[in-house]
Amino acid sequence: MDIQGKAALVTGGGSGLGEATARELARLGAKVAVLDVNLDNAQRVATDIGGIAVQCDVTSPDSVQAAIDAAAAAHGPARILMQIAGIGTAKRVVGKDGNAAPLEDFAKVINVNLIGTYNVARLFAAACAKLEPMEDGERGAMVFTASVAAYDGQVGQQAYSASKAGVVGMTLPMARDLAQHGIRVCTIAPGLFATPLMKTLPEPVQQSLAASIPFPSRLGKPSEFAELACHIVSNGHLNGETIRLDGALRMAPR
Repeated sequence: MDIQGKAALVTGGGSGLGEATARELARLGAKVAVLDVNLDNAQRVATDIGGIAVQCDVTSPDSVQAAIDAAAAAHGPARILMQIAGIGTAKRVVGKDGNAAPLEDFAKVINVNLIGTYNVARLFAAACAKLEPMEDGERGAMVFTASVAAYDGQVGQQAYSASKAGVVGMTLPMARDLAQHGIRVCTIAPGLFATPLMKTLPEPVQQSLAASIPFPSRLGKPSEFAELACHIVSNGHLNGETIRLDGALRMAPR
C-alpha cells in the first residue's frame, strides 16, 4: 500500500511509540488522526503534523466508533490502523503482605491491551471492508503492538504478558479471517525503547537496561518502531506475522 494520501488512525498517538508512528505516517504523506485518551497530548501531536486529534477510549465501543466517524469526516475512510494504546503494571500474584493480587488490576490491563485492541480492530475492519479494493484487492492494513513480554515476561508481569500474548495469538487468525476482505494484520513486539515512561527511570537504571540488549546495546528509538510499522503497511506481502523488534533481547526473570 502506498501510504501517500491515505487516511490513518493511530491509537495511543499522543506520546511514545504512538507519537513517533503518527509523525512518520505524516512524513510519508498520510492524513493522520491521532487518537488518545489524553486529548491534550493528542492535540499537541496533531497540531505539529497537520492531523486531527480525537479523544478515544479503546475499551469503549461508543468512543471508538465516534473516533472512527470523526476521522472519516475529516480525512475520508481510514485504510491504515496503527494500534499502540496500552498500559502496563507489575504486581506479584502473592504480595509481601501474603494477600493475593487484586483481580481488578489484572482485568484492567487485559481490558485495555487485549480487549481494547480487538474492539478497535473489529470496528475499523467493518468500515474498511466496505471500501473499494486497491492494488492486489487490498482494502486496508492494521498493525498491533505486543511486547517481548508476550514471550519472556518478567516476575510480576502476569497481566501485561498475558494481554500482549493475547494480541500475538489474535494476529494470525484475524489475518486469516479478514483475508476475504483484503485487510492485512501484523503485530510488532518491541523490546526496551526510549519512551517517556522509560525516561522516568533513573539514568543508571536506563543504562543497565540498555546494556542487557545484545546489539545494539542501547534502548530502541521510537523512530525505529515507527519505521517498521510503516514498512509493514507498505509491504503488501507481510500478513499474519508478529515481528520482534528488540536487538536480540531475551528478558531475564527479573
